[in-house]
Amino acid sequence: MAPPAARARYNANKADNQILTKKPPKRLNGKDKDIAGVIVAGNKKEKKKNKQSPSAANSAEKTQSSPNPIMPSVHTAFKTFVSARLCSAIWAYISDCDETFNYWEPLHYIINGHGLQTWEYSPQFGLRSYTYLLLQGVPGWIYQKLFNPSPILIFYMVRCMLGFGCAVMERFMYKSICQEFGIHVGRLWLIFQLFSVGMFVSSTALLPSSFSMYFGCSALAAWWQQRYSLAIFFTAISALLGWPFAALIGVPLVLELLLRQRDWRTFVQWTLISGATIALPMIAIDTSYFGKLTFAPLNIVWYNVFTSHGPNIFGTEPLSYYIVNGFLNFNIIWLLALQLPIMLVMDYLIVPAKFKSTLNFPRYISLAPLYLWLLVFFAQPHKEERFLFPVYPLISLCGAITVDVYQRIYFRIKSVIFKIKSGIHYLDHSMFIAIIVMVTSTLLGLSRVFALYRNYHAPMDLMLELNQFKATPQYRADEIYNVCVGKDWYRYPGSFFFPARNFRLRFLKSEFQGMLPAYYVDGPNATKVVNPYFNDQNLENEHMYFDYDQCHFLMDFDEGKYTTLEPSYSRRTKDWSIMKSLPFLIPEKSHKVLRAFYVPFVTDNHIKYGDFNLLKRKKTRNGS
Repeated sequence: MAPPAARARYNANKADNQILTKKPPKRLNGKDKDIAGVIVAGNKKEKKKNKQSPSAANSAEKTQSSPNPIMPSVHTAFKTFVSARLCSAIWAYISDCDETFNYWEPLHYIINGHGLQTWEYSPQFGLRSYTYLLLQGVPGWIYQKLFNPSPILIFYMVRCMLGFGCAVMERFMYKSICQEFGIHVGRLWLIFQLFSVGMFVSSTALLPSSFSMYFGCSALAAWWQQRYSLAIFFTAISALLGWPFAALIGVPLVLELLLRQRDWRTFVQWTLISGATIALPMIAIDTSYFGKLTFAPLNIVWYNVFTSHGPNIFGTEPLSYYIVNGFLNFNIIWLLALQLPIMLVMDYLIVPAKFKSTLNFPRYISLAPLYLWLLVFFAQPHKEERFLFPVYPLISLCGAITVDVYQRIYFRIKSVIFKIKSGIHYLDHSMFIAIIVMVTSTLLGLSRVFALYRNYHAPMDLMLELNQFKATPQYRADEIYNVCVGKDWYRYPGSFFFPARNFRLRFLKSEFQGMLPAYYVDGPNATKVVNPYFNDQNLENEHMYFDYDQCHFLMDFDEGKYTTLEPSYSRRTKDWSIMKSLPFLIPEKSHKVLRAFYVPFVTDNHIKYGDFNLLKRKKTRNGS
């Protein structure tokens, strides 16, 4: 049961949110002040006087009222989220080759009948779920059957669908944050989310970790509203259909339900319901695709946790990897989020009013999912950016709360030094702190997004140039065109960028000596075939390599470094002509900070670009 002061604040919040769906209120009264924060110590005496005298109460309300607040309604917030996520769908590049080969390629197979298969989809391993792909692929499949569009339109249609789904989650979370943590924190969170580079990258990524972000954070939003059944169901969707390790987000939720609420019945009931409605259909679908009993979430947990090598064979990183990565994706908000536990202790010791905590839960419970996640994943040797995707909205939330705490502490110190009279709200004197943080994080976020687009978007733009070839007289619909890649195989954006079904990606041997994907075999039961060239040890297999002389097109990044296996194909002018060339960043020759953040009139003088070329064969050996 929430304390009376918190319950009063909740009722005021609820009324405000009802108004927010129509238009912002013109002003906040004295009760609303408890939503945003704390009033100067000594306000209790004012409350006693207010009870005795109505005129005194009215006078106190006038004294305590702050400037007209900017409170975006839930509908307005949703529109901004949709706009931001559609921008991501259009302009974000694919930053992780795992997204291309483990999800976009199998999805292309489901929709168009051919695509690349990774070892994780081989029946003897079964680490990936076709059920997850079908959730994203069915709308694209229907779109393809009805209108037979260019594959690239299906790609962007699926991306826009993912962005819209993310915006729905953020709408739900925004409303819950305003109720649980206060309108001021909700307002800060909204701004941080809109201009977060991490959200720009993750919101439209076709990855289970992004999917888990949608439903994991929706589960937390339901939990903060004490809608336990919905929270359990969303957590199950996040962990089973998305990424099984995302169940970690639900651990504080479950512990609070069982140990604090002692509601075992709800937990058992909705766990069984979730298993029956999610796990059983998932097992049935994946079993039909793999040709054997398969439960993909169990397989991926077993491989990553209980095998002798685990994921470490794909590379390990130091602790600093996540520190730097977090700053690149959230800039100063990341630093604020990391210091929140310390700031909450300082807030408790310095600010006298103790009734200002969250509505239903102490903050050490409601914010525990983020720090539990960081504790577990920081300790893992194998680190990847996408592993933090599920808690990205929580980073913005904790950063917003830290800003709010700084404002409280600043006002408390100022009120002690300058003897500020009681009844003045802390936001009246500390909004400049929030504005400085919002402006700084927004500018850094936009700078980073612009740098990413300028530096790394070239491969996606080059692939679109193949559509120009399809419109020329040289194009023949009955011929298979081989588009080859060498050392730059991991930058390939996917088969959806090919203009027609008669284009194929081919791998040339390079210095890379790991496992590459291969095309699904022909036939109706291709997903059930056990291919001998796949292994779970990341060992190279010659089956994946293609004959250089049979390449019709070649993607080659000329950065000035060459070896026998990685020559400068662009300089072989007897074999190739350059169809299109675009600049692409050379990290080793560029300034570390200025390559990460674009600064007008400064960045271009401190970074170095190479030429990312799309080459067209002048004449193949067979004369075509």
